[in-house]
Amino acid sequence: MNSQALAVRADRLGDFVRMLSEAEMPPHMYNQYAPDTPHNAIRRANLRRYLEEMSASRPAVMLVGEAAGYRGCRLSGIPFTSEVIMLAGVPAHDLLGEAKGYRKTTEWPRPVGEQTATIVWRVLASLPQPPLLWNVVPWHPHRPGEPWSNRRPRAEEITLGVPYLVRLAELFNIEQVIAVGRTAAQALERLGWRGDTVRHPAHGGKRDFTRGLRTSLGPCR
Repeated sequence: MNSQALAVRADRLGDFVRMLSEAEMPPHMYNQYAPDTPHNAIRRANLRRYLEEMSASRPAVMLVGEAAGYRGCRLSGIPFTSEVIMLAGVPAHDLLGEAKGYRKTTEWPRPVGEQTATIVWRVLASLPQPPLLWNVVPWHPHRPGEPWSNRRPRAEEITLGVPYLVRLAELFNIEQVIAVGRTAAQALERLGWRGDTVRHPAHGGKRDFTRGLRTSLGPCR
């Protein structure tokens, strides 16, 4: 891809992040990209930087989860990625890292880790090429009155998030999708997208998730 094409794609990714930030939220769902706080500005920048990094590697596969979690994407702005991983980077793929400009917010005093993110990136680091990471619901659904909690997204919230999933897949010319968990799988089925489903790594699913993802994405290093 030449420099002009890369510039065009970068502009389109910027427009995508902007549209994501402007989405109106239903009750009990937080838009961590909304243009109303300095924290969210950092997360928008993190997400755009991640998408541009991934664009350069031209992934053909997208790994699709359920929704942003409060210890992961809600803080970092990057799906399946905690602040700890984002700042440390993934040397195996020369991705992420504080040296590349990724920043944490000051909402929590120290970088926060997340079990799911740790498991996911441990597997991805062992693969020849990481997939593009995304969530059916790219924002953070939480329990009423508990902003630092997670809950399963409702049907109408999934409907709200699906157009962003479709648009991102188009921007990256995605050829294969892999759903993480039943909620993501059902959303992809409704779109008529065929792909593998792997178990979510939380709640004792680490072994099955690891085995399923390695089978779907190819041999490890």
